[in-house]
Amino acid sequence: MDKTPLTQRGADALREELKRLKSVERPRIIAAIEEARAHGDLKENAEYHAAKEEQGFIEGRIAEVEGKLGNAQVVDVAKVGAQAGGKIVFGATVEVADENTGDEFTYQIVGEDEADIKSGLLSFASPIARGLIGRVEGDVVDVAVPGGQRTLEVLAVRYE
Repeated sequence: MDKTPLTQRGADALREELKRLKSVERPRIIAAIEEARAHGDLKENAEYHAAKEEQGFIEGRIAEVEGKLGNAQVVDVAKVGAQAGGKIVFGATVEVADENTGDEFTYQIVGEDEADIKSGLLSFASPIARGLIGRVEGDVVDVAVPGGQRTLEVLAVRYE
C-alpha cells in the first residue's frame, strides 16, 4: 500500500486526536458503561446500549486514526520546497487569482484528511490542486471543477 502524504501540522492534529480519544474519551465511556451496568437489567437499559454504541464508534475512530498515522508519509514542506525549484508541489501555499471573477484565493495543498476549503486547505487530490501541481508563478491554468471551468493565474508560491 502506498504511503499517504500528510503535512507535519496534519500529523500533529491526528496524534492529538488519538491522545484525546485514548486518554479522555475511552475512560469516559468505560465509566459510563459501568454506571449503566449498575442500573440492573441490561436488556432494557437504554443508557447501557447507548454507551456501548458510543464505545464502538470511539474504538473505530481510534483504529482509523492509528491506521492513518501508520500509513502516513509526513512531508517536511520547507525541505520539499527547497527542492521544488519554484514549482507547486504537495505542501506548497499558493496564491491564485480567478481570471473570471478577479477574486484572489490562498490555498495550501495538503493531505486528504487535512483538507478544509474554508481554511484554505486544499486536498492534493482535488481538481484545483491537481491542476496547480507542477505549475509555477505566472502560469495560467484552466481547471474543471464541479461548478464548471475556472481559469486561475498563479500569483505566488510559498513553502511554509
